[in-house]
Amino acid sequence: MNKLNSMFAVVLMASVFAACSKDEVDPIIVVPPSDGSTMTLNGIAGTEDGASAANSVYVDFSANKQTPVLRSSWDLGFYSGAEFRVIINNSTSAGAKVIQTANSLTAVGEADTVGLVLGFNQMSPKAEDFNFYDAINGNISSTVIPAVSATASDNKVIILNRGTGGGIAARAWIKLLVTRNATGGYTVQYGTIKQTSGFKSVDVAKDAGFNFKFVSLTSGTTVNVEPAKASWDIVWGYSVYETNFGQMVPYNFSDLIFLNKLGGVTAAQISTDTKSYAAYAEADVASTNFLSNRDEIGSKWRITSPAASAGVNSKVFYVIKDGAGNVYKLKFNSFHANDAGTRGKPVLEYKLVKKG
Repeated sequence: MNKLNSMFAVVLMASVFAACSKDEVDPIIVVPPSDGSTMTLNGIAGTEDGASAANSVYVDFSANKQTPVLRSSWDLGFYSGAEFRVIINNSTSAGAKVIQTANSLTAVGEADTVGLVLGFNQMSPKAEDFNFYDAINGNISSTVIPAVSATASDNKVIILNRGTGGGIAARAWIKLLVTRNATGGYTVQYGTIKQTSGFKSVDVAKDAGFNFKFVSLTSGTTVNVEPAKASWDIVWGYSVYETNFGQMVPYNFSDLIFLNKLGGVTAAQISTDTKSYAAYAEADVASTNFLSNRDEIGSKWRITSPAASAGVNSKVFYVIKDGAGNVYKLKFNSFHANDAGTRGKPVLEYKLVKKG
């Protein structure tokens, strides 16, 4: 019996050591945020002019990563948060209108497009043209497509001009209808304006790891656009924005930078008259006024007019706080021939100031 007990003890000790050994070879690795870097954004997809760069570029400072995505690769974004909301593609200048009298695709046809433009004249935009676009400020409750109702018959048909902004080739207008499905996501049915049957349908599941899930109406499938909501901080590229023509009107801009507002990213603009980029340090963070405005950077980081003065705005830099609380200072080094840069491939520099 003593011999059996001794053998049992040896086996037990071996099991314990084996378990400990396994724990040692499979540790949980926490990757620290990047200390900073210099990055050239890849906005050019082919031979297009840099002012009409075909890519939107998503940047994650803590991972030193950029993700270029063709602006034309998607048409609709389906919100993964608590609300049921759908966005259209501002980066192609897509415009849309709700047909309040129709809740089936067969009820909408060519007659409903008479007089519709679903866009604006870049030389003479009007304030009422904002009605065709999602809110410039990124407010998820201010989309052209209304909140998707749980009552299917309450959802109305949308006419969508998929947009030609920044050199995107014209595509056929679409009529579409979005409803909720039984699995807690969305179903979008769609077809061309003249189509009376054989409509396509795509189901889209919500994913809490992302702000939106995206659909291409060309392929009829979900597509990858935004990285996971914790994996990007800013997006650079072409988009419908706003400007002052005596009043605020929609206008197409190149080189815009928007924050990942829905991912909790905030930012502050710092004047170099009050603090230099080199001098800004962790001690300055507490007194920095971080704002959640999606366009806190917007177009203010660069100058395009007059042409002789075009280049990076050297009078400002930015401080970014990501969703994990990491704080980076950010400046732009070049984007134009005048500052030895390349339009469509801006060069930015960032440095970790405070770890979250």
